Amino acid sequence: MDLRWVTANAALILSCATLQAQSSTYLGFDRNIHPGDANLKALRQTFSYTGYWLNNPPGEKTNTWTGHRAAVESAGFGFLVLFNGRLYAELKTEAKAIRLGQADAQAATAAARREGFPRATVIFLDQEQGGRMLPEQRAYIYAWVDGVTAAGFRAGIYCSGAPSPDAGHVVTAEDIRQNAGARDIVYWATNDSCPPAPGCTFPEHPPDPAQSGVRFAEVWQFAESPHRKVKDGAARCANYSLDGNCYPPGVSAGLGLHVDLNSATSPDPSHGRMR
Repeated sequence: MDLRWVTANAALILSCATLQAQSSTYLGFDRNIHPGDANLKALRQTFSYTGYWLNNPPGEKTNTWTGHRAAVESAGFGFLVLFNGRLYAELKTEAKAIRLGQADAQAATAAARREGFPRATVIFLDQEQGGRMLPEQRAYIYAWVDGVTAAGFRAGIYCSGAPSPDAGHVVTAEDIRQNAGARDIVYWATNDSCPPAPGCTFPEHPPDPAQSGVRFAEVWQFAESPHRKVKDGAARCANYSLDGNCYPPGVSAGLGLHVDLNSATSPDPSHGRMR
């Protein structure tokens, strides 16, 4: 037997296996309201991971996820750990933005510890406003990132991955990354325009996050509930319910468990599992 042939084929097999591992993607969901521990088993039939809020989600007065980490992990889920950030109107000045960023970083990491998340868990800052970040927004974001990192966790950010129509077509994720310096930030891009988004679908092999339009994204939110009823790509998305929401299979729509859909390069994008 020609050893050169064996070596060459072994290298080819290893290369193919490595490429397959690198191209693996996983389907997950997030929602502001905890779905209830009783529904976790049914949801796990479709999803590998779930969003998990550390503070009140946008528009909510309470956080219903608090205290459910162990149940979520026992059901077999990985995590997208989220912290709701500040809106521009709250920041006022760069100095105040830095103070708020530092205080919110302490709140986020303290909540992560209380919930039982291990060190180096990625905590995603929810940046709801898109377009080019203003100086106060950048000051807040980077102060938060630095505080989370200093506390022994990893910092991520959830932000728009679509060109902003009212800001010179700036992509928020690109803008934040270009001004972040040497900071290590994990990016969760949201872009529900169809295409590139596939709409309210539940593929076994979801699209790679890089297809979101943000090549460095590790997570892509490609469907929201309800979908945006505007004259852009999101209005062309298929398979949403008549009420505009996306409902997962295996769960009665009567329960109202509409979800946002995500694709990630890991079944535990925040690396928040204890085992």
